[in-house]
Amino acid sequence: MEFLNSKIEQDLANGVPLRLELGSAGNQRDGYYGLDHLPLSGVDIVADLNAPLSLIPDNSVSHVFTRHVLEHVDQFLPLMKELHRVAAPGCVIEIVVPHFSNPYYYSDPTHVRFFGLYTMNYFVAPEKQPVLRKVPAFYSDTRFEVEQIKFYFYRMTLLDRVVVPILRALVNRSFAMQNMYERRLCRFYHAAEIGYRLRVDKQAV
Repeated sequence: MEFLNSKIEQDLANGVPLRLELGSAGNQRDGYYGLDHLPLSGVDIVADLNAPLSLIPDNSVSHVFTRHVLEHVDQFLPLMKELHRVAAPGCVIEIVVPHFSNPYYYSDPTHVRFFGLYTMNYFVAPEKQPVLRKVPAFYSDTRFEVEQIKFYFYRMTLLDRVVVPILRALVNRSFAMQNMYERRLCRFYHAAEIGYRLRVDKQAV
């Protein structure tokens, strides 16, 4: 792991919380430090997400954003533990990944895992999980709260442009509707992506 931007060390020394975009490829959001496994132009931090984020101190990150990255990570549970470690209390983590029903997911040989409606609940204390369906939380002692989940759909054809606005509104109306869509309908009209908004739960540790 290496800091390519000297301002990061200045912020850490001055107690300024970091905002990180994982897998940015040098095109990170404004106000974020971009982290990637290659030293591409614009990248601020070079790091392997399958290894510890050793240069980032505990409780030093206020926000994390990542899009289409976690499906490439082999060491997913250890990474979630590392994100929890570096996150300050109340840190928000926004994640966008392909949904398991996306047929294009299977074409990429670098994809190593699937994501669905309940994936992040495996990091949520059972008493805070939806009553509709609870999943085991004993695989990791890392704890988050799931604040929001959204399904996203392609708009590639005329049919998509007609159907998707209605489908998106209905599916994302409630957790129960999302559960019904994933169980009964996603094979007929697949989702492109699923997005999660997590908040770090430090009190549970």
